Amino acid sequence: MPSPFPGMDPYLEHPALWTDVHNSLIAALRDELAPRLRPRYIVAIEERIYLITPEGAGWPARGDVVVARAPEVIPGVGRPSPSAIEARVVEVPLPETVRETYLEVRAAGTGEVVTVVEILSPTNKRSGEARRLYEQKRTLLLGSRTHLVEIDLLRAGEPMPVVGDGRDGHYRILVSRWEQRPRALLYVFTVRDPIPVFRLPLLPGDEEPEVDLGRLLQTIYERAAYDLRVNYEEEPVPPLEPPFSEWADALLREQGLRR
Repeated sequence: MPSPFPGMDPYLEHPALWTDVHNSLIAALRDELAPRLRPRYIVAIEERIYLITPEGAGWPARGDVVVARAPEVIPGVGRPSPSAIEARVVEVPLPETVRETYLEVRAAGTGEVVTVVEILSPTNKRSGEARRLYEQKRTLLLGSRTHLVEIDLLRAGEPMPVVGDGRDGHYRILVSRWEQRPRALLYVFTVRDPIPVFRLPLLPGDEEPEVDLGRLLQTIYERAAYDLRVNYEEEPVPPLEPPFSEWADALLREQGLRR
């Protein structure tokens, strides 16, 4: 069963589903692009791992408390009496391991990274250490001779900064060619729109394939049986705002997915 939405299905943004959707879309993009770009290019799935603490700083290399052997009791010196204060049950802050997958398009032979394709995660878009680290990597990319394609299919969180950022839509695709910076193409669309098709930037003179995310997303939706995991009787997470909530309600009722 295909998704009832013409483009991005807002129900796929649910935290319980998004990691699976994100990783499936990364893999589908690799499988789609790799045979079309060979033998000139290699398309590889890469992974970043962040270790995030509640304060946003890395854990120290060694602890502040050392457990050592108790000193020998000296004869004639009494042991201190047990404390009358009872211990409290508390929780200690644990680091969060954040794993993010993305695509690198590399020139075959040299291994030069030509294009990076990012699909944003919730940790990228909410304030905190993970966003700061992602923005730091993004800034380095934008200052290099590497193309960047940044795909934002999440309504929650703060969009990545650009000048003239098109906040009138729900979703964004940024195509930043290094030779045209600071100018870039930004596709802004809503839940009512088909996902725009864009061309993947490559080295000068090479044919650039079209990327149809909407088609890939529909294929993933059917193969992963997301229709069995989504309850269209409920509101999506996060909920849609008017008038898009009324539009979605009418669409789902028309297709028999909501009473």
